Amino acid sequence: MSFHNSSSAADISEIEKTRFVDNAGLDIDKRDRELLQRQRELEDLDNTTKTNWEMIKKLTVCGVAFLNDAYDMFAINIVAMILGFVYYGDATGSAQNTVPKKWDTLIKIAVQIGCLLGQLIMGRLGDKVGRTTVYSAGLMIAIVTTIASAFSSSMVKGFNVFVVLFIWRVLLGFGIGSDYPLTATIVSEYASVHNRGKLIAAVFSCQGFGNVMAPIVGIIVTACFKSSIDTDVLNLDYVWRIIIGIGCIPGLSTLYWRLTMEDSKRFQLETAKAAAASADEEMLREKLLAKQQYAEGRGIEASSVAHTPAEPTETFTPTIRRAKTFTQYFSEWRHLKVLLGTSIAWFALDVAFYGINLNTAIVIDAIGFAGDIKNDKPSKFIIRNCLGNIIINLLGSVPGYWITVFTIERLGRIKIQLMGFAALTVLYIVLGFAYHQILDKSVAGFIVLFTCAQLFQNFGPNVTTFVIPGEVFPTRFRSTAHGISAAMGKLGAIVAQGGFMQLKDIGGKNAFIDRLLQIFALFMLIGFFVTFWIPESKGKTLEEICDESEEYY
Repeated sequence: MSFHNSSSAADISEIEKTRFVDNAGLDIDKRDRELLQRQRELEDLDNTTKTNWEMIKKLTVCGVAFLNDAYDMFAINIVAMILGFVYYGDATGSAQNTVPKKWDTLIKIAVQIGCLLGQLIMGRLGDKVGRTTVYSAGLMIAIVTTIASAFSSSMVKGFNVFVVLFIWRVLLGFGIGSDYPLTATIVSEYASVHNRGKLIAAVFSCQGFGNVMAPIVGIIVTACFKSSIDTDVLNLDYVWRIIIGIGCIPGLSTLYWRLTMEDSKRFQLETAKAAAASADEEMLREKLLAKQQYAEGRGIEASSVAHTPAEPTETFTPTIRRAKTFTQYFSEWRHLKVLLGTSIAWFALDVAFYGINLNTAIVIDAIGFAGDIKNDKPSKFIIRNCLGNIIINLLGSVPGYWITVFTIERLGRIKIQLMGFAALTVLYIVLGFAYHQILDKSVAGFIVLFTCAQLFQNFGPNVTTFVIPGEVFPTRFRSTAHGISAAMGKLGAIVAQGGFMQLKDIGGKNAFIDRLLQIFALFMLIGFFVTFWIPESKGKTLEEICDESEEYY
């Protein structure tokens, strides 16, 4: 029986006409009617969900979560720059005021490692324990570890400030990781079919504000300490700690609301359905056992009277609808290819997205905006680079997010993702093969092309790879599957920062950047093709997208 179309009274009456009892004596029609009733409740939920205070509260909590996450992840660009002045101001040559590559990589990759683990573990717990319970736990982990990160310092020999900061930021990433599958799942299950994509995209797009907030805070805090920094550069030690510590404020401001959130009606119905299915199966076992014992007793009695062997007892094979396990569901190619599509697309995107956005100083330096790290005053150099970060984000990234928000329900998820991957493939090919020529002839031209790339990252796969996994999987696996997809994205970020970006100085400082852009183009092409494995979810209920009957066998 298919459950993805609207059920009417005729459906119920038709079932009642064909009532039958299975071999174990259980009324199957009653169970079917309950499932149909559940489907009707979900459709009513999709049709009647309107903007109200509860919805505003949930969207605020989820939006602030992504603003906070982006701030925590990308503030490290500014912090790494400041750490160079604090700990390597006495170095000589090109090493002066610059964090060595191994430590720079370590502190930038830390959150990505933690996120990967958090997305997998907390995503699974979101399906098993409950969305909001795990969601609240993730925030509390993030708050505690953010504060701890701000107090990082050298402890013992071999455990310098970078190692301690790495450890705390891995744990911070674990807390942040829970936000990806659970935010998408909570908003997806709460929103109506007509605005679901827009709301999920809007929540995720708050990440853009977090990207801008980090350099703004960097400018403000540096300006507050400007005179003391110019007198003694070691006063920057206060600056980077304050920048990191401020990252706990958005989370604290919404902690109460997150703790008091309730799971969606859809998830509550799914939980009740699973419990009912388990009870049905247990009742069938009990009835089957009782009938077998009764039949065996009758056989023994007949044998003692007639002195003849008892006839074989009847074997009871009750019809029972069992929910598929995660492994059973995704062992079928039509379901597995969707999970592979969302995972590989996210992986491909994040290789380029984090390869560039965790290293914006390279771009700022390439366009001549960075200044002179040796001769400029530290406060001037830091403020100038923070301004460069703001400009880069405002030119392409932030507009791209919100263009997606306002077009996703009209264009659809798949069309935006395909368009974004295609545009990025072309732009990275142009930037990669003509990198030095463009910079030599026209810095303005390079800025235009780079801005277009930033625009199509967000008016494209950076948003849709987050939205789609929150819609295309069944409720019972939604958080887990989204977590797997997101974790693959973070694996891409780790590959980019820990692998490809280590090659950037082959042949000289930043001399290999053009080749890296060519590699990024290849990954965009891969993302384009795997997108065809993913179904379009625009205008469909969550049950229609997944076909609820496919969850059973």
